[in-house]
Amino acid sequence: QVQLVESGGGLVQAGGSLRLSCKVSGTIFRINTMGWYRQADGKRREMVAQITNGETTYYGESVKNRFYISRDNAAKPTYLQMNNLQPDATAVYYCTADVTPLSSSTWNTYWGQGTQVTVSS
Repeated sequence: QVQLVESGGGLVQAGGSLRLSCKVSGTIFRINTMGWYRQADGKRREMVAQITNGETTYYGESVKNRFYISRDNAAKPTYLQMNNLQPDATAVYYCTADVTPLSSSTWNTYWGQGTQVTVSS
């Protein structure tokens, strides 16, 4: 069974920074693309950042040059460094991973439970 657990969320003042972490566990053959999504109250879930297993990165337009995604392939976690946070970044942040379990020949996208980020003005 594959599990993703996020950490690092919390309350921060506008202009501050947070670093989210996502740990992946389970009997895993391969992890391909990993990513972060967020969902604010009353809004649709949106892609924040993605990183392939070759470390190619993609970012949502609203976070470019402020948020940075990275991964440690040896240890399986992914990180999201968020700088110059503004109140519109307030949301639940979810980690995702495209995982091929050891017991399967196909991959699925797994989601974490989410971590709350709140930015005060």
